[in-house]
Amino acid sequence: MKQDPRALVVELCRHFYTLGWVSGTGGGISLRAGDRIYMAPSGVQKERLQPEDLYALDLAGRVVEAPANAPRLSACAPLFLHAFTKRGAGAVLHSHSVNALLATLTPASEFRTTHLEMQKGIRGTGYHDELVVPIIENTAHEHELADDLGAAMDAYPASDAVLVRRHGVYVWGATWEQAKTQAECYDYLFEAAVKMRQLGVDPAAKPMAKAAE
Repeated sequence: MKQDPRALVVELCRHFYTLGWVSGTGGGISLRAGDRIYMAPSGVQKERLQPEDLYALDLAGRVVEAPANAPRLSACAPLFLHAFTKRGAGAVLHSHSVNALLATLTPASEFRTTHLEMQKGIRGTGYHDELVVPIIENTAHEHELADDLGAAMDAYPASDAVLVRRHGVYVWGATWEQAKTQAECYDYLFEAAVKMRQLGVDPAAKPMAKAAE
């Protein structure tokens, strides 16, 4: 039986809270169900959300159902909408994971890894492939990221994520299951890459071939 999308958003936000992805009212997830997009208000405790707290939008991003006494629509709305319109996503989430933030503390404009097993959880990526995620610069206000995020989506069609420097990451998928799976795999890879660099290992370098005996 299909789960109510409002209840699912609430359930996933509570789960992501336990991972440290949506603490301090930051982050969240938005789902598409048919011709409706479900999204949380801005500045709310994600672990305390209730189904009746959510907004419903049409596919053009217009609010069609607003919760009573809600402050305003999520500041992530224009960024979430890019994933729905540009990529046909079924779900998109925004994580404030420390792993995602640390992965951006590099002068590079891209995050790269290769030969890591969890890459196989990312669409179109295998163990021997190179995984590339664009990094865009942060802004003072969330909605101001929308143009740069949209441009990064256009420039990196193979990536289902965009990192925001010193901020976090946006991840999407064709379904909520794929978005959740990819977000977990990306987060693992961000953490692994940071720890590899601490060991003096380049996460984007192919491992040295084993010498013949």
